[in-house]
Amino acid sequence: MTFFLQCVLSGISAGAVYGLAALGFVLIYKTTGILNLAQGSLIMLGGYLFSSLALLAGLPIWLAILLSLLIMGALGYCVERFPLRPMLGQPHLAIIMVTLALAIFFNAIVTSVWGEYAVMPTPYFLPSEAIKIGTVVVTSNLFWSFIIAGAIVGAFVLFFQFSRLGLNMRATAEGHQIVRSMGISVSAIIAVTWAAASIIGTSGGILTGQIRGIDYGLADYGLKAIGGAILGGLDSIHGAIIGCLIVGVLETLAGGYIGHGIKNVFPYIILVIAIVIKPYGLFGLERIERV
Repeated sequence: MTFFLQCVLSGISAGAVYGLAALGFVLIYKTTGILNLAQGSLIMLGGYLFSSLALLAGLPIWLAILLSLLIMGALGYCVERFPLRPMLGQPHLAIIMVTLALAIFFNAIVTSVWGEYAVMPTPYFLPSEAIKIGTVVVTSNLFWSFIIAGAIVGAFVLFFQFSRLGLNMRATAEGHQIVRSMGISVSAIIAVTWAAASIIGTSGGILTGQIRGIDYGLADYGLKAIGGAILGGLDSIHGAIIGCLIVGVLETLAGGYIGHGIKNVFPYIILVIAIVIKPYGLFGLERIERV
C-alpha cells in the first residue's frame, strides 16, 4: 500500500506539471480552434534558455526565470504575428501543419545553439531532500513542483475568470464575430493568447527541468500533455488539468508495477483510447453536426 500511495503522489505531482503544458494547448484551442503542435518544442526551448541564463550568463535564479518567461512570451507573440497571422481564414489542417513546422524549427534552434542531444547542466533551486508524509516518501523537487504548478494554475484561472483581458479571451473563445461587434480586437487577443501559452509552457519546462534535468526529453512533456488535454477536453481548462492528473497517476502506476518502458508510452495509449471512446473528452463540449 505504501508503494501504491507513493506512486499516486508522484503521479499527481507529475500530472500537475503536465497540466501547465496542457493549459497552453487549451488556451490556443479555445481561442482559435487550432491544436498547437509546437507547444512541446516551446517548453524545451524555454528550459534551455533558463539554464543558459542562469549558468552560462551567471544571472540570479529569479532573474533568469523572469527573463526566460519574458523572452518566451515575446517569442509566442511574434509567432502569432508571423507566420500564423497571415494564415487566418485558411483550413485548420493547414494551420496545424504550420505549427508542426514551427516545432521542427524550434528543435533546429536548440540543436544549432546547444548542440545535438545536448544535456544542459540544470540550475536546481528547489530543495533536494525527501519529504515524508506518513509512511510515504516523496522527493522534495516533485512536492514543490506540484505546489508551484498548482499556484500557477490557480493564478491563471483567477486571471481568466475575473480580469478584463481574461474576460476578453473567454469572449473570443465563444465567437470572433461577437467580439468584433463589441469593439474588441480579435487579432490582438489571439496574439496575447499565444504569448500567455508560451509563458505557461516555459514555466512548465523550468519545473520539469527540476524533476528530470534539461535535455531534449523536455519536448516529450508537451506531447504527453496532449493526452491529458484530450482526455479532459481540449476546450475545458479544468478538464485538461484533471485529465493530466489522471495521466500522471496512471503513467506512474504503470511504470511502478509493469515497467519503465510502458511508462513512457502510456500517455499515448491513453490518448488513443480517449479519442476512440470519448473524442470530446470528459468535460469537453460535444458538438453535434447535422447534414
